[in-house]
Amino acid sequence: MTYLLKNATVYCSGNWEQRDLAIKDGVIVSISECGIPDVVFSLDHCYIFPGFTDVHVHFREPGFSYKETIATGSAAAARGGYTTVCTMPNLTPVPDTVPHLNEQLALIDRTAVVHVHPSGAITMGRKGMELADLAGMAPKVCGFSDDGSGVQNDDMMRAAMMEAKRLGKVIAAHCEDESLLRGGYIHDGVYAAKHGHKGICSESEWGQIARDLELVRQTGCSYHVCHISTKESVDLIRKAKAEGLDVTCETGPHYLAFCDEQLKEDGRFKMNPPLRSAADRDALLEGILDGTIDMIATDHAPHSLQEKSRGLAGSAMGVVGLETAFPALYTWLVRQGYVSLEFLMNLLNRNPNRRFGIGNTLEEGMPANLSVWDLERSYKVDPEQFLTMGRSTPFEGVRLWGACCMTFCDGNLVWEEQA
Repeated sequence: MTYLLKNATVYCSGNWEQRDLAIKDGVIVSISECGIPDVVFSLDHCYIFPGFTDVHVHFREPGFSYKETIATGSAAAARGGYTTVCTMPNLTPVPDTVPHLNEQLALIDRTAVVHVHPSGAITMGRKGMELADLAGMAPKVCGFSDDGSGVQNDDMMRAAMMEAKRLGKVIAAHCEDESLLRGGYIHDGVYAAKHGHKGICSESEWGQIARDLELVRQTGCSYHVCHISTKESVDLIRKAKAEGLDVTCETGPHYLAFCDEQLKEDGRFKMNPPLRSAADRDALLEGILDGTIDMIATDHAPHSLQEKSRGLAGSAMGVVGLETAFPALYTWLVRQGYVSLEFLMNLLNRNPNRRFGIGNTLEEGMPANLSVWDLERSYKVDPEQFLTMGRSTPFEGVRLWGACCMTFCDGNLVWEEQA
């Protein structure tokens, strides 16, 4: 199938160009190579971006397909303009050995409509007691993580870093000191104190980051910090980068848009780590602007309606994000003048691709992984329109700008908005 995308503003090789773009045999080609296209799209006033990359999603399969499947999760990714995602290993079975990983890979091969790269577990069963088969899984995974829980034992994390260093793989750490949680489930801040909720202290996150950074100094491991949420985390990573450590990090759109003062008694505001203070949110924005934070990942974490209907105290932790991420970031960061569209492309494409060795840019001769957006359209977020099985998002009812018109993955049209 050949396609001709006409009259769009295209982000190509770091520049914006008003041009036509041709796709043939899954690859971006020159107009002269296209011949007579099978399909022509007229895209006046639209933008074409490289397919976004999300290094942190939960597609729940195998093991929890009542929450999400690879089919529904990857469809949601396509609708959000994502063509490459990295899945987390809190599954059943946990991808801690090659046979367990192969169960997930078989499902991906059969049902995914975008590129899905699994993360292998750091420890067996994600229990922190014994190293997983890192060497066996290394050729098939984008990195190693025990996401959903932090590695509590210092010696275990040191051993994992040494093996990951030997294998040339990234450790993507969920940083959470469980000894400091004390039954908390939202940020230990203004809202928790006012409404009698149990709080999660910031040190439970930044304390383990500080521990891990010392281990990075010892091992030379390539280290990535998942979903940072506190001002202390930003400061620690900023200093580590200045020191020359091989460290990157991510935050999520919701941490940039909301703080704990905006919490409501609703499970759609409950995630881990929690929404922090306004000062933390400001520090995250500063970290975005000065390059301390390398990329934005959704931590897309769907749960069933029942699991998210028990308020702040009783609901499962996790919200969905793939279908709202770019519109939220465009609305909060670009339209408010904090960053340019080019800067946002780095956060969503170039930086995650370089760090994890996945995805591609938008250039002739490259696979046609791209999305088409109408940035002049605004709408209120309605979770009932989502393709993900999850419905819980703090952006529900919020007016956002930017609608994804279509997404191509390897030249296949995997999402097209219906008129």
